[in-house]
Amino acid sequence: MKKGAIFDMDGLLFDTERLYKESWEYMAERFGQIPDPAFPPAVAGTSGDHMVEVVHKYYPDIDAQRFIARVTERVAELVAIQVPEKPGMREILEYFHQNGVRMAVASSSREAIVRNNLRQTGVEHYFDAVVSGNEVEHSKPAPDIFLLAAEQIGCQAEDCYVFEDGINGARAGVAAGCTTVMVPDQVPPTEDLLADCARICDSLHEVLRLVRDGEI
Repeated sequence: MKKGAIFDMDGLLFDTERLYKESWEYMAERFGQIPDPAFPPAVAGTSGDHMVEVVHKYYPDIDAQRFIARVTERVAELVAIQVPEKPGMREILEYFHQNGVRMAVASSSREAIVRNNLRQTGVEHYFDAVVSGNEVEHSKPAPDIFLLAAEQIGCQAEDCYVFEDGINGARAGVAAGCTTVMVPDQVPPTEDLLADCARICDSLHEVLRLVRDGEI
């Protein structure tokens, strides 16, 4: 078993990537655009200037900053009512906790949003570090966020798991040199990720079983 475990948040710990997908499409229409189905997976896991670039690529005629802000506000309003959890989240966190594995969340969302979700669901105490997208120069698929998370929990990247649901995030985990496990949410893995990830799993329940059995 690895010494560290780094978790993405949206779509991995919480069923919030679905909320972002719906909100990107909803807000695109409000901004006078025809929603592009390729946009939500392309923007997932990005932050900062990279996110703005992705918005400009798909919707060149809108105010990207305002568009992003409106989507972020809408999702925040939805999760304020309830943060939907992914099956198996609590079980895998408790297992790692009981076995002394240091844990971090590495999310492209703002730190305040991450901490609010963790606090609202009562799992904040499991994590030794929270790293957000605005703390690194390059967003996913660059490895920066996972390298920083590994550093903050006192582990080498190669001695950490990375658990991701998205393509950009999984590529970032692989680039960081972590044992990367993808649990696809909104989009299936690409050919490169089928080859490069340690495992592709259907759920966190499956991930936990494989960890317990020493298969990853």
